[in-house]
Amino acid sequence: MATLCRPAIAVPEHVITREQTLDLARTLHADHPQLELALRLIGNTGVQTRHLVQPIEDTLKHPGFTVRNARYEREAKARVPAVVRRALDHAELTTRDIDLIVYVSCTGFMMPSMTAWLINTMRFRNETRQLPIAQLGCAAGGAAINRAHDFCLAYPEANVLIVACEFCSLLYQPTDLGVGNLLSNGLFGDAIACAVVRGEGGTGVRIERNGSHLVPDTEEWISYGVRDTGFHFILDKRVPGTMAMLAPAMRDMAEPHQWDVSELDFYIVHAGGPRILDDLSHYLGLAPETFRYSRETLTERGNIASAVIFDALERLFQDGGADDSARGIIAGFGPGITAEIALGTWTSDRERERVPVPMPLSA
Repeated sequence: MATLCRPAIAVPEHVITREQTLDLARTLHADHPQLELALRLIGNTGVQTRHLVQPIEDTLKHPGFTVRNARYEREAKARVPAVVRRALDHAELTTRDIDLIVYVSCTGFMMPSMTAWLINTMRFRNETRQLPIAQLGCAAGGAAINRAHDFCLAYPEANVLIVACEFCSLLYQPTDLGVGNLLSNGLFGDAIACAVVRGEGGTGVRIERNGSHLVPDTEEWISYGVRDTGFHFILDKRVPGTMAMLAPAMRDMAEPHQWDVSELDFYIVHAGGPRILDDLSHYLGLAPETFRYSRETLTERGNIASAVIFDALERLFQDGGADDSARGIIAGFGPGITAEIALGTWTSDRERERVPVPMPLSA
């Protein structure tokens, strides 16, 4: 069975606080007719700090899509390899052990994909398969886990590297003045996350089952307007209520596995905002503390898109992990409206740890 090992996370060095974000909104949009509403919404996100790939004074400038996308590529190439190495170390593997790289990002574009550059630069085998995922937004982290699981089911001895690289700050559009856009300017942050799914061995979440659910006729609720100035994030006011539709999908997926989604041992879910987590607590009948790792990610790093679920999972690892065979769920939510869901049990690979290491023969 495929095991999702401990993720590696990196955030950029430039930090902006909630207070700084609110001050900027007051300064830049002093005459906005709905400024007070925007300030209240930003304040209610629960986000205290976010990390950016460039100083805020540079983030607020718009030098054009060409310059911004070049910045995305430059920053990704400079920052991703170190995170990849840490994730491989967590999984006790090297680049030569990887059979597939899944690269997810919705905040920049490269062709060939970053996967080709990684293979050439980090000495992955030339036979390493590539799977870039660019248009699933925040749900792409869950999709990456699920596609890695599928690959390991087809090739049981294979190992898959997942890379999520999100520089949301490079999507800032100074001319987008809708309340939803002002809210987004105070919600999203930048991060890189990498994790390995091992076909055999490994400590972490052993994936038992995965699935996807699309809510009909909601494809316009979260979207990009692709324009001369780049990607313009479009957020419908109905998005915060989507858990009323996605929570039942989570329950329906668990039931054939004879699991009650309200009685699991750990929950790793996308933190799109506090309303998402509050509604999940309500519809699944769970205490708010159940989603503490996702809430911590939201508070300290904001919504970091496809990297959220890996950051939340890393916090579970930092907390000592779970008991062997503990049952849990991993769920990413994004445009579509789409949910990518995986069910799994915790494994510490103790059998492998007990295998004695042969002593070297004497000369």
